[in-house]
This record gives sequence, structure tokens and C-alpha cells, in this order.
Amino acid sequence: MKYKDEKYEKAEKGSRILPKTVLLILLCGLSFYLGGLYCGKNKIEVSDVAKAESSSLDVDDSLQVKSVSFSECSSDYQDYTPCTDPRKWKKYGTHRLTFMERHCPPVFDRKQCLVPPPDGYKPPIRWPKSKDECWYRNVPYDWINKQKSNQNWLRKEGEKFIFPGGGTMFPHGVSAYVDLMQDLIPEMKDGTIRTAIDTGCGVASWGGDLLDRGILTVSLAPRDNHEAQVQFALERGIPAILGIISTQRLPFPSNSFDMAHCSRCLIPWTEFGGVYLLEVHRILRPGGFWVLSGPPVNYENRWKGWDTTIEEQRSNYEKLQELLSSMCFKMYAKKDDIAVWQKSPDNLCYNKLSNDPDAYPPKCDDSLEPDSAWYTPLRPCVVVPSPKLKKTDLESTPKWPERLHTTPERISDVPGGNGNVFKHDDSKWKTRAKHYKKLLPAIGSDKIRNVMDMNTAYGGLAAALINDPLWVMNVVSSYAANTLPVVFDRGLIGTYHDWCEAFSTYPRTYDLLHVDGLFTSESQRCDMKYVMLEMDRILRPSGYAIIRESSYFADSIASVAKELRWSCRKEQTESASANEKLLICQKKLWYSSNASSETN
Repeated sequence: MKYKDEKYEKAEKGSRILPKTVLLILLCGLSFYLGGLYCGKNKIEVSDVAKAESSSLDVDDSLQVKSVSFSECSSDYQDYTPCTDPRKWKKYGTHRLTFMERHCPPVFDRKQCLVPPPDGYKPPIRWPKSKDECWYRNVPYDWINKQKSNQNWLRKEGEKFIFPGGGTMFPHGVSAYVDLMQDLIPEMKDGTIRTAIDTGCGVASWGGDLLDRGILTVSLAPRDNHEAQVQFALERGIPAILGIISTQRLPFPSNSFDMAHCSRCLIPWTEFGGVYLLEVHRILRPGGFWVLSGPPVNYENRWKGWDTTIEEQRSNYEKLQELLSSMCFKMYAKKDDIAVWQKSPDNLCYNKLSNDPDAYPPKCDDSLEPDSAWYTPLRPCVVVPSPKLKKTDLESTPKWPERLHTTPERISDVPGGNGNVFKHDDSKWKTRAKHYKKLLPAIGSDKIRNVMDMNTAYGGLAAALINDPLWVMNVVSSYAANTLPVVFDRGLIGTYHDWCEAFSTYPRTYDLLHVDGLFTSESQRCDMKYVMLEMDRILRPSGYAIIRESSYFADSIASVAKELRWSCRKEQTESASANEKLLICQKKLWYSSNASSETN
């Protein structure tokens, strides 16, 4: 009986296996079918995943994409900035100039065309000569020349714009202006101050002068119809980005810049609860400096030229002083038209303010992340530096250039981040940069000045290229781990960005774009066709792109690049990895064949 039961049990098990097998086959078939539907609607129009054709690198698997083609945009799109488009300004409010903030077009309204250069466009004048002159046809804006020529911003001479180094508050030259500033702030001379931001930058003369003094400045100005301040800065080879302090935070982490500057930038610092100054306070490193020249500084001697009264300017200055004190700023130095305040280097002042229930502005509560800065609304509260950070203040930060390779304290806030990871990343990028220079000898020459690392981690590429005549805008995805504070702590500059949208810059502003796995990490979230179009928009004609990607994406990227009129070649990585490849691409110079008309 025992054996009979065992035999029956085995038979019963066997009868169960068959339906399960059939069910499994049906599920697999359904999964394959649904997967095919999904892939057919993939962001980069996947038609099939199959064996790639044999190539010099013997890539086994690649993503095969449907052929794409791009028409030319009409010539009136030569300075097109999709997320700050003056054509759309009427749709948005004028309160606090919100229409000048980022307003990106919806998917159905995105342009799928190649932005042309202006007629007569020439390869930009090379650095360092470009700091003082640029081709008029590359930025053909007469308005700024007529309006600002008396202030020595620039002047047109023949086929060129000349930049004498003047400004509204320094008509006799920016160098003398900065010399006085250095006398007031000795920390500008010894490597203590390395990073700065210039709000309302004009043509970035201040930031350009500071480059010669070892200070790296982000020049910030909004998109406008006539002045094209940021475009002039980038054409000259000076770091700049489109932006405005309005209703949203600037795309930078807290405690980042060593110094902030406003030279008659016309920002109403004391209005709207002081939110504009509170934002400067947020992004300024503890112990950092805020420099103001222009109204209401030196109102006693200047008020007559400001179309105001001395009483009004005195009141404005007192309000400003009171607001700064409430944020734990102290007057550091003042002479002539320049006033300097220093942000508290520690939390003692903030602790005193927190004991006063009637204090304004109040401390921000813990619900607002200090580094949240991508479409994050401004709030009328003080972001107090974390008490656990002991070495982030300016005095405790190593001086430049030592800080470049010193492990920043804030790497411990990055998941998995530590000193060993940082040192490994630093070493890795030295090796990679050396390999890049073999593949693209233009790196390190005067052919490449403006560089963007489109998805950096710790700024490793920028650090590896620090001795070359170029600067790097380090971009950290707003969806990635928050590593941008580490970039700033190293004495480098960067910004948050979401590559599903257009970047805050004018067309033709970068000589080299670097991508490291961006398509792999973002392909399920962003339409890669539009990312490539955006790369084409911001890349200068004859500029380069180094695209480091998985073998799976390499061929498909190359096929899209061909439709962008780029020439690309595939290369091995420094480790000759079979899973990762390099595309070395160059954008061709072409001129528009379209008249000025709406082009989709």
C-alpha cells in the first residue's frame, strides 16, 4: 500500500507540471508581445533590438533606431532659447518678472529643427584674445552698442565688438574697480575666495577680470530681447548662464559660492520680504562675502544722478542694513561706491535669532531641503547651514588650489560617498582625460575654451583639465544623487539641470560637450532625440562632442548625430571595454537656406 501511494503521488505531481508549463509559456509569450509594444513606443523610437552589423570594434549588441531627419529652423530662430523664449512672454505674468523665468514648451510645441547660425557667422576669436573682442556677425546686436557705449561696456569697430572693460559703476575700467575691491577684501588675493556669482552681469567684464586673478565666476543675467548679455559673455569665453532671481530658487546648492556681486544690477533687494537677498544668503558659503555697488551705496554723493531724493536713498540704505543684519550679515568694509558684507561663519547668530519669536525673516523649517533648487519656490525664510558641517565655511575650506583635490566634507551626504570614492574618482578622470587628449588633440589648445560636462558626479573631468586654457560648466541632473555641493567645495562651478528640457543658454555657446552615460541613465525618462537636438543647439559650429556610452546605445546615437550634420567616429575607451564605447563627434558649420518664417 505504501508503494502504491508513492506511485500515485508521483503521478499526481506529474499531472500538475503540464498545466504550469503551459501557463509559463503563455505568460512568456504575453510578456514578449507587451515588450514589443513598449519598445515600439520607446523614447528614442526603438524598432528592434538585434545583433549589430560588424564594425571595427566588434560591437555585439546595439540599439537600432528608426531613421530620423531634421529640417532647418528659419533664420529668425538663430538665437532661440526654448525655455526663455521672448515670443512666449505674453503668456506669463509680469509680477516680479516671472515671464523671464524658465517656461519650457510642452512636448507638442517643441521645435524639431536645427538652429542656424547668423548670416556671416565666423569661428569665434580664440582665447585669450576673445576676452577683449568678438565678431559682430556672431552676436549682431546693435541696441546694446548704442545704449551702453557711453558706459564703456563695448563698442563696434569694423567687423568686431571691442570690450574695453567698462561698466555702469566702473566706466573707467573694471581692473581698477576690482583692485579697490581686493583692497577691501584681502581674501581675494590669497586663494581663500575661488568661486563667485555676478547677478545682473552686463557683458561679464567683472567675471572676465577675475579669471586673471584665479577666481571662477558664474555670470548670471536673464534672457532679453536686445542686450544678450549672457551670449556676449560666452562668446568671449567667460562662464555665464541665463537666469533671474524672481519667484524660484537659482539652480545652485546651498553654501556654494565664496562671493556674490551686484553692480547696479537693479534687483529690489528689500522688497517682497527680502526674498531676493535671502536667496543670495542661501547660495553663499558661511563666511562668504556679498559685494554691492550702486544704489543705495554712497547715496550721500550719488543720489542726484539716480533721479531720487537723498531722504529716499537714506531710507533704502537703512532698510538694507537692517535686512542684512536680520540674516546674520555684518558690514565688512566700505569705500566709495563699494560696500561689502560678510555672512556669519557659524550658527551663533542664527541661534540668537531663533530665540526671538518675532524675528523676521524666520528660520526655514526642516521641510524645505536647503539644496532643493530645481523649480523650487523662493520662501521668505533664512536657510541656516547645517550644524553638522564643521568645515564648509570659507575660513575652514582649504585655499585654492589645494581645495581642488581635498576630499570635501559634504561628500558624506552623497549616498555611498566617502574619501576613498572621491580619490578613486579623481584618479579615474586623470586617466580618462589623458586618453581624451590622444583622441582629440584640440583639448588643451586654443580651439576649445567653453566646456560642458553634461552629467558629472564630482567634477572629475574639470579637475583633470584644470591646467588647460578652458573652463567647465559641471551639470548635475536634478534627478541624480546630489553631488553638486562637492563640485563647488572643490572650487569648481556648475548647475542643476534636467536634460528632458533645454539648457539655460543661447545657441552656439560651447566648444566641447562631454557625456558620460547620460543616454543610458535617462533614456526611459527623456526623449533622446530632443537631447541630441539640444546638444546641437548649444554646440558651436566646428565644436566637438565626446559621448561615452554603453555599446547598446553607441550606434543609435551615431545615426542621430549624422542627421544633425555631425561627423563621428567610434573609439575604444582607455580600458578597451567591450561594454562601453566613445564617440568623438564634430559639428559642421552650415548656413541657413530658409527665410524668416515659422518652422516646426
